[in-house]
Amino acid sequence: MKEFSTPAPVQWNRYLIDGVIHQWQGDFEQVHSPVLSDGDSTPVHLGQTPLLDSEAGLKALEAACNAYNNGRGAWPTAGADQRVAAMEHFLELMIEKREEVSTYLMWEIAKNRSAAFKEFDRTVEYIRDTIEEFKELQRRGSKIASKDGILSQVRRGPLGVVLCLGPYNYPLNETFCLLIPALMMGNTVIFKPAKYGVLLLTPLVEAFQKAFPPGVVNVLFGRGRTLAAPIMATGRIDVLALIGNSSSSNVLVAQHPKPNRLRQILGLEAKNPAIVFPDADMKQAVKQCASGALSYNGQRCTALKILYVHRSIADAFVEALSKEVDAMELGHPASDTPLTPLPEKNKVADMEAYVEDACQKGAQIMNKAAGRKSSTSFFPAVLYPVNDEMRIYHEEQFGPVVPVVPYDDLEEVMSSIARSDYGQQCSIFSQDASTVAYAVDNMVNQVCRVNINSSCQRGPDHLPFTGRKDSAVGTLSVHDALRSFSIRTLMAAEAGQKPLVRSILASGESHFLSTDYLL
Repeated sequence: MKEFSTPAPVQWNRYLIDGVIHQWQGDFEQVHSPVLSDGDSTPVHLGQTPLLDSEAGLKALEAACNAYNNGRGAWPTAGADQRVAAMEHFLELMIEKREEVSTYLMWEIAKNRSAAFKEFDRTVEYIRDTIEEFKELQRRGSKIASKDGILSQVRRGPLGVVLCLGPYNYPLNETFCLLIPALMMGNTVIFKPAKYGVLLLTPLVEAFQKAFPPGVVNVLFGRGRTLAAPIMATGRIDVLALIGNSSSSNVLVAQHPKPNRLRQILGLEAKNPAIVFPDADMKQAVKQCASGALSYNGQRCTALKILYVHRSIADAFVEALSKEVDAMELGHPASDTPLTPLPEKNKVADMEAYVEDACQKGAQIMNKAAGRKSSTSFFPAVLYPVNDEMRIYHEEQFGPVVPVVPYDDLEEVMSSIARSDYGQQCSIFSQDASTVAYAVDNMVNQVCRVNINSSCQRGPDHLPFTGRKDSAVGTLSVHDALRSFSIRTLMAAEAGQKPLVRSILASGESHFLSTDYLL
């Protein structure tokens, strides 16, 4: 690999609790990049982050609970304009850190340069859109209704204390897609970054401190089993907001002594299929399937994880797909190659295990460049023909292995997808209106988004993002996330109370009972 200047190691020893940035004196986690140096053998050392203990976690919980104060705290009772001002202040401070955060996205999780800066910019745009949607939500709630002798005003109120745990693959964007709407709706938050992608969030700790009142945002660093589990066991968490895997979420939910009181907002695994019909535009389908399966090395819940291709075109499709994949370049994230090293430890070995299992059961590696390039780099493998005896047919590989399944009867594919534990998205490739209509009608009740002649994806952010079965709980989007982190609540009074209601409105003393129009 070409040499690129590496960032100076950061000895990060701070964390945020109750509006105070504390310094940690205990153990630390050493942070290494998946990018190798010294002849492609030694991971680049990026610095260290605190391994906080459970005591620190419980102090953060206490701070968040005090700030919420059973819904009576300054933040949950604040006026909408106050919350908007705080979020806009945070956004101003965040934008100043664009270069620093994006650079760590490259080095810490090997996101290529354009994708790293795009993630930052998309997150900024998401925050702006969320602020505007929040304003619109407040405007719709600013009217007093009168019907059947009852005056009423309906608004949305916060849920309580949120434990927010983001993913490593989109550690800024997807984490903030949980964190930002939770804050806008008046909740208080305990936030812990994922195992990978930690340093890139450190430049924003001071911004959280400056923009929000004490205890509203508490930022912890360390291991989930040390921090999150004891916090959940107290029963004082009202919302678990997590993007990751179902095993982690199940363990955390099981820790909560009152699970019926726990709201869950989860983005979990997916095994998104593509169905390629005989009449598909071959060139378009190949290009979309290659990028859909291998964008960010396939380390996305929205990646295409399995390709069903009609047997009549399967050989030609696989040949074209293999050439498309082999034409991709694997390199340093800063060089903006489409393929980069893998940040998870042992990920290369995991990919090799999927390939070995499939080959032992009848599949072949179809592209020439496939396989290990270093301890952190694996060039994508196209496997064909894949069948249901292979692990990769059922499991989410979350990496650069592309399984292709030939099919004769569409009903076989439909039945397989229906039996899957996952139901996030799918892609269908066909030029025939009747075929597409039939596939859409059958797939919309199996997954939550059907993409026609394009790969699966999350955006744009105004669209709902969720899943069926084990793929998600709750819905995220600019519109939906504000509702996921809140509950409808209302004031009601008999018509005879009009003079009192008018008096309250005129005084401006209530943030809830108000007809002020938020500009």
